[in-house]
Order: sequence, then structure tokens, then C-alpha cells
Amino acid sequence: MPDAPITAQATFCATVVDEWVRCGITDAVVAPGSRSTPLAMALVADDRLRVHVHHDERSAGFLALGLALATGSPAPVLTTSGTATVELHAAVVEAHNGRVPMVCVTADRPPELQQVRAPQTIDQTRLYGVASRWFADPGPVDTVPESAWRSLGARAVAEALGPPAGPVQLNLGFRDPLVASPGELPPGRADDAPWHRRDVETPHAAPRVVADLAATVAGRRGVIVAGGAGGGRALDPIPVHALARSLGWPVLADPRSGCRTEVGTTVSHADALLRHVPFAERHRPDVVLQLGEPPASKVLAQWLTAASEHLVIDPDGIWADPDRRSELIVAADPSHLAAELAVAVAGGGTDPGWLDEWTEADAAASTSIASTLALHPSVSEPGVARDLLAALSAGSSLVVSSSMPVRDLEWYGAARSGVRVLANRGANGIDGVVSTAVGVALAGSPTALLIGDVALLHDSNGLLGLMQRQVDLVVVVVDNDGGGIFSFLPQAELLDSEGFERLFGTPHGIDLAALAAVHGIPTTVAAQSGEVSRAVVDAQAAGGVHLIVARTERHANVALHDELHAAVADALG
Repeated sequence: MPDAPITAQATFCATVVDEWVRCGITDAVVAPGSRSTPLAMALVADDRLRVHVHHDERSAGFLALGLALATGSPAPVLTTSGTATVELHAAVVEAHNGRVPMVCVTADRPPELQQVRAPQTIDQTRLYGVASRWFADPGPVDTVPESAWRSLGARAVAEALGPPAGPVQLNLGFRDPLVASPGELPPGRADDAPWHRRDVETPHAAPRVVADLAATVAGRRGVIVAGGAGGGRALDPIPVHALARSLGWPVLADPRSGCRTEVGTTVSHADALLRHVPFAERHRPDVVLQLGEPPASKVLAQWLTAASEHLVIDPDGIWADPDRRSELIVAADPSHLAAELAVAVAGGGTDPGWLDEWTEADAAASTSIASTLALHPSVSEPGVARDLLAALSAGSSLVVSSSMPVRDLEWYGAARSGVRVLANRGANGIDGVVSTAVGVALAGSPTALLIGDVALLHDSNGLLGLMQRQVDLVVVVVDNDGGGIFSFLPQAELLDSEGFERLFGTPHGIDLAALAAVHGIPTTVAAQSGEVSRAVVDAQAAGGVHLIVARTERHANVALHDELHAAVADALG
């Protein structure tokens, strides 16, 4: 811009952006606004970055979160001042609880416009409270000494990466003129190195800890519960299953763990098995070794409380123990510790019949689930989850919404490799799920989203501009005209039909195919069970964005879940 003045403010912004690139940042997200102009212009001026613009700040926050889930690197998200900054809060909470790196840059008015009712001016100091890993407000940018510019940019990234990873807030006050050109940038470190960096290597357990764990688990009946490691991280299935073979234990594998693979120690249907009381009672473990976060199944969680010893291995030492049963929490890389523990307990496993009983029961449950679903030609929610996972091409990412989708995938999805499963299970909300999936797709892999109708409507603004983002994304929405998960809760039995529908069922009556048409998204409506698989395969082959609507009925869905549980119980004898 030859006619624009050169200002320290513009030079500060260009320097921060340069520092972010040195830190490995490849993407940034911008929600349009006036006060954020200096940094927005600096972002788009740097052709080393991909800049994703989104109309809605809440969706922009979750889009940035999805990018970070997929890549492990924060994508700075920029908003203008005022309530625009508040719209990021839901994504910040999810990033905090989910250990996802996030850099929130909130543009602010300078001090002379504070507390005088200037437009779009609120108190943005520590706006996100305890959810922020780090907060910095250096004052109006044009007064910040040049010696601090690169430090601020680099430290924001380093703090977001943790450990544990999470959100940071960089609150920057901008003065007029907002449109300006940068001058010469202050020099950075040699070889394009970042100004600050932090060693975020996940800790390894001390030899003493490995020896103590080996003494605790060897020769006893136990189970390995494998979950996600936070921030979209999966476990390495090879050492986990090697440990399982050494111990003669089953691996009760959450789909997000990366361990639900087709090997002889995987148990994919623990929830269904443990609903059968005789099996659950005969197979109570002495020891539970939990690697990462716990799965969603309440049945599994309650069953685990009967174990005499519960050991949690988490890369950040997070207190992932909602039932308060853990005797020991170890901050260590679960995969690395599993490899060390497998060597330490070699030859000290339990009776091999213990593992055989689990895997044989899991195979029987899988066959029973498939046979029961085959008796229902109409599309069903358990069938959609099972079929979608099986139909995805190798190398795909699958984003799963909270409420019933994540449970149906955990309960009924068969073992398979080659698909990365991601979910916003930090706060377990349905906020921003569409936008999260868009962010994951922007990272480059073919992506599918399994979502309910209410969650889709909750983030329908995530569809804004989606057809222009050049992503491969298949959205499979289960449309049961309301909040399906509530039909499984006591409210469904204790309230009369009218009261339940008003408060919990909450039918919306929206034609989701028509909603997709508004955004130019091609849609398939699936009525029969096999149609979802075919539509997914066709959509992935065609590329681009597609919506598949699977229409179900809430009461029938509850009955089918009961039928599946009964069928597994029959198969177990």
C-alpha cells in the first residue's frame, strides 16, 4: 500500500506474524472486524500462511480448534473488540479441557476509549479466566518496546503448546490509523529459529516407577483401558498390544485411542459385554491400567470401580479419574511406558484363558450386533455409526459429535485401522462441532463428520462459505427431530409425553436437506441401512463437501439399543 503510512503498530503486527511462522504456524483464522485490521492485514500479507476467514466468531474459534486437533499446532484466531471476543469462549473452554493448543488474539480499544462507553468496548482483561494457560496485555501496540515484539509472538505459541497444551489470550490494543504499512522488522534469531521455544517432550517414567508397576500388574487378572491422550493425540497401538500379550490382558479400546485395531487383544464392544451381568461379574479385574482418557461408556466406568487397583497413565499427568478410584496417576507417555512395561513383565502374565474369554466374547458380540442390525432394513443410529466407520477410505479422519454419536461409535463400531477418530471430549459439548470438522478437513486429510441434528443446527453457521473452502468433507447427520440422547435418560419415563417433548425432546421440524441447499451443499437422504455406506463411498470418491441425512425415530432408536443389548446377552449365554 504505497499511500499508507508506515507505523510502529503495523511493524509490530508484521513482526509477530513472522515470529509465528518461525514457530511453525501454517494457518490462521480471522473473523472480520475493524479494530483487528492491523493484524488481519499482516496475516494476509504473509504468503507463508493460509488465512481462513469466517463470518462467525464462535465458528471461527472451533475451526481453529479443529485445525489444531488435526495438526497439533495452534492456528491463531483473531477477532475484533467487544462481544466478538466473548464468542470464542466456548472453543476456549473445549481447548482447555481437551488439551488443544490455541492462540486467541483479541483486538482491543486503547486505554483512552475504555470505561467511557465507546462502541464495542468491554473489559477484555483475562476474559477467559482459568481456562487460559497464559494471558498477555502489553498495552497499546504502538507503545510496546521493539525488544518485546518477537518475544510476545513466540511465547504465545510456546505457552499454547504447554505442557499441557491449551488456550492463551493475547489482548492487543490498536489505535488509529488502523490501515498502515510495516517498516523494517527487527531482526530475529539466526536460521529462522523462533525467539522462544519450549521442550514439550512428554516425560518418560522413571525406572523405579516401571518396576513398581510391573510388580503390581504381573500375574494378576486385569484390563487395559485405552483412550485418547488429549489434544487429538492417539496412542501407539503396537506397544500397547505388546503389553497386552505379555500380560494376557484385553485392551478395551476407545475409538479415539488408535488401539481399536484388528489384533488378537482388542475388545471393541466392552459396553455391550458388561451390560450382561453374568459376564460382568465373572470378569471383574484385579487391576485396571488406564492409558489416557476414559471412554464415554458409563457402564464401563461403573464396572471399573470394582477393581482393587486402578492405575492411570497420562502424558500430562491429568487427573482423569471422575470416579475417584485411582491409586496411582503417572505423568508419562502411555505408549512408551507400555513398551517398557511389556519388557519388564515378559513371562509374568496371567492365565491365557482370561484373554481368550474376553476376545471370544467380543467376537460373539460383534457377530450378534451385525446380525441384529441386518434384521432392520431401515436406517438406524447404531447402524449408521458402524457402517460409516467401516466405509471410510484408509487415511481418513472421522470427527464424532458428543451425545449419542460418540457413544454409538464406541459401543458398536468394529475394530479397524487406517481411520483417525477425533472428538471434542474436553467439555463434551455440542458447540462448534461442524466448524471443528471443517478445521480438521482443512488440515488436509479426507474427513467425515458423524453428528446429530441438534448439534448440526447448533453450529449451522459452520456451513458458511464451506463450499468455497476446498475441503473433502462428508457430513453424516442423524436426524431424529430432536435431542435423541434424552430418550435414554430417566426424564423420558418420569415426565408425561408433552412435558418431555417440550423440555428434552425439543423437535425442531427443520428440513436439513433444505438447509444444506441454502449453502449449495449436495445432499443424499438415506432411508435404508445400506444407503449410508454407498453414499459415503460415492462422496469420498467424488471429493468436496457432501451431506448425508439419515432419518430415524427416537422411540424406535431406544428399542433397537435394547434389542442389541439383549442379542449380545443371548450370544453370551
